Amino acid sequence: MISASFPFLLQSFFADHLLRQRQASPHTVAGYRDCFRLLLQFAKERLGKSPSQLRIEDLAAPFIGHFLDHLENTRKNCARTRNTRLGTVHSFFRYVALQEPALGLHCQRILAVPNKRHVRRPIDFLNREEMDALLSVPDSSTWIGRRDRTLLLVAIQTGLRVSELIGLNCQDVILGSGAHVRCLGKGRKQRCTPLRPETAKMLKAWLRERHDQPEDPLFPSIRGTRLSRDAIEPH
Repeated sequence: MISASFPFLLQSFFADHLLRQRQASPHTVAGYRDCFRLLLQFAKERLGKSPSQLRIEDLAAPFIGHFLDHLENTRKNCARTRNTRLGTVHSFFRYVALQEPALGLHCQRILAVPNKRHVRRPIDFLNREEMDALLSVPDSSTWIGRRDRTLLLVAIQTGLRVSELIGLNCQDVILGSGAHVRCLGKGRKQRCTPLRPETAKMLKAWLRERHDQPEDPLFPSIRGTRLSRDAIEPH
């Protein structure tokens, strides 16, 4: 069996395919990165191999199936998130099939792993009491609590995706007359979302506390780095 270099193919997939050929947005790249971070950790636990020791053949269709089950049963991901992760894996193996034709059958078996069917539920909206209850959870006497409360209010009022929230910089908040927040959304489209007075007021106080440069993350981690998706997702 061919021992393809998995580390080389993975690096090439990100550097050549995603960044150079597709010119994928930072949000897209971050989503792919998070998926492979979970997959590599799962492989380390199940196979006892570090990422540098993995071969393409190690990631067979049954193994990918176990990984998807792990996402649902252990990490409690919904079917939609499971399917998104599978889409990332499929994208990688389509790339591998083109780069390493001898691995075509191996890739075909993984590409045959189907999405999981799920019922599309109507979108629910929070009422005022539910919003107040949610915003009351963070402890406003702590730095992290004030950050989380501000983040939650911005999320509730603007409807920004998680990737858009963690991608915001201080300079993306425009206060004063016509207060709004700018973000790079899906499809690399720039859009502006108006802010309600209460949200603008809280953001103004948060920016005053931040005292950072315009290019710094609006909602940083305790170390000052940009938050990851895992930091926001419930555990």
